[in-house]
Amino acid sequence: MSENAAGAVIVISSHVVRGSVGNRAAVFALETLGHPVWALPTVVLPWHPGHGKSTRLTFDEADFDHAIDDLIAAPWLPEVKAVLSGYFGNAAQVRSVARLVAALREKNPDLFYACDPVIGDLGGLYVPEPTAEAIRDNLIPLASLATPNRYELAWLSGAPLDDNNAVMEAALALGPSRMLVTSAVPMMTGGTGNLYLSGRNALLAEHRSIDNAPNGLGDLLSALFLSRLLSGLDEERALQLATASVYEVLARAVKRGSDELTLAADASSLSTPMAMVQMRRLMHPSQRRQK
Repeated sequence: MSENAAGAVIVISSHVVRGSVGNRAAVFALETLGHPVWALPTVVLPWHPGHGKSTRLTFDEADFDHAIDDLIAAPWLPEVKAVLSGYFGNAAQVRSVARLVAALREKNPDLFYACDPVIGDLGGLYVPEPTAEAIRDNLIPLASLATPNRYELAWLSGAPLDDNNAVMEAALALGPSRMLVTSAVPMMTGGTGNLYLSGRNALLAEHRSIDNAPNGLGDLLSALFLSRLLSGLDEERALQLATASVYEVLARAVKRGSDELTLAADASSLSTPMAMVQMRRLMHPSQRRQK
């Protein structure tokens, strides 16, 4: 894939010195699939805090905003086809990135913005509530694609999501025209699923659940699915390939006993995954309402 065909992606998320979470996962995946990447960290950490003490390096809010000004004024902006955002250090950064996306859309109405609202998991929010609210109010409405996990979608929509029909209704209510929900309710025993909803499709991609998974799977999936869509693949094939890649990388890391995803060793799993994924077509909520 040539650089012009792939298009550059601005990726905005956390950066770790050791590990494969946040920008480390997303940038590697996008570059492996042929995209030039502009990477902007929101915070810098030695490693994921789940591993133990990890000093958080932050940016002055005004400095971060000035860096956004620089990006908006960059002479190379025609290279940029998409923006992907993930973890934010504070609500001010969220508003700065909303300004960036809006400015880029003025220059290129076809700009694809993927919002991975990294705010929490089964245990609840792990960012301050004002940051989560800023993502919900400022970024979700701009998103071409949002990629929350089921618990994040539940918080963003304010609805309990006990089955996939509820997940789809919440995704429709939240607003982005494309929604990829990870940790969806599995239909296969011992599985886990990614549920994708757009105006045309309601798709569930499932694979076997693997215990003791390293962090970074959501960051990786968002980047891979974005890349596959940018390359022009249809939504079902894009979902299948992205899910297969994440499952394969996860399985290989766990087999090695690694506490991080081993992306450098598994780059071929990103470009040409071999893992089998169970694909299902679900009834789209709009079809249910017509009955």
